Amino acid sequence: MRIPAPALAVSAMVSVQLGAALSTHLFAALTPAGSAWIRVAIAAVILMAVTRPRLRGLTRSVLVGTLLLGTATGAMTLVFIEAVARLPLGTVVAIEFLGPLSVAAIRAHRRSALVWPALALVGVVGLTRPWVGQLNLPGIGFAVASAVGWGGYILLTQRVGAQVRGLQGLAMSLSIAALVAAPFGAWPAIHGLTPMIALQGLGLALLVPLLAFAFEMLALRRMSVTAFGTLMALEPGLGTAFGLLLLAQTPSPVQVVGVALVIAAGIGAQRKAPLAPVEAPVAPALALARPDTGEPAGVTCPRGETL
Repeated sequence: MRIPAPALAVSAMVSVQLGAALSTHLFAALTPAGSAWIRVAIAAVILMAVTRPRLRGLTRSVLVGTLLLGTATGAMTLVFIEAVARLPLGTVVAIEFLGPLSVAAIRAHRRSALVWPALALVGVVGLTRPWVGQLNLPGIGFAVASAVGWGGYILLTQRVGAQVRGLQGLAMSLSIAALVAAPFGAWPAIHGLTPMIALQGLGLALLVPLLAFAFEMLALRRMSVTAFGTLMALEPGLGTAFGLLLLAQTPSPVQVVGVALVIAAGIGAQRKAPLAPVEAPVAPALALARPDTGEPAGVTCPRGETL
């Protein structure tokens, strides 16, 4: 049975936030960058073995899109986990959400759309509470960098998902992401690796990025960016909830209000965005030969049909 696209999007959010919360237990042994790299590397190996993507027949557009997506994924994963190591999870996700929120405002082409990022920014100020001397500038810097990466990641995931059949695009982009993150996380991850940590890394890799990113790509094939972004507005709330339940990061009343403002801004921005169908750039983007007949395989469109 086909899983509804909104259910896939929500499942992706839960996987991301649960994986981020559980990854903090590996920071001492592997460093934040090492814990991020080992998850991406394991997920890339698994997906490459399962999908066995074939580079022959890929167009230049597909190669460039996959390269950009892999680079954005690797950078976003690194800076996000570095931010989580310095700030409460809910705060990091709220700041990170400014990325896709700004993309929605820009795509609206209306000055009035700028009110939503402004509202979210007020919420972020409530979350960071600079007036009480708890401002962690490195953590905020990493979270802002993650916001930029997340905005690009959503657009590129939709593009690659529309161009490349199945999860082959995700497998290739995760391999690139592992290479991008390797200079920062490979050595501490390998140096601190033990059999138990390897098992934990495998389990976390299944949660995020493997399941989370696969769910997102599949959801974006059947949802507009507007609808997807509306659901993503719930992610700061999920991050705060998992931070409270798993990391004992209890938000203050002001921070709860801040999360609520970010969520409201996200929903408002997406609902006011112009409705547009999901772009489908592609019949010739990828032509794989069927192993049984030698004929070209179909290309999956954003809504799931096969050409």
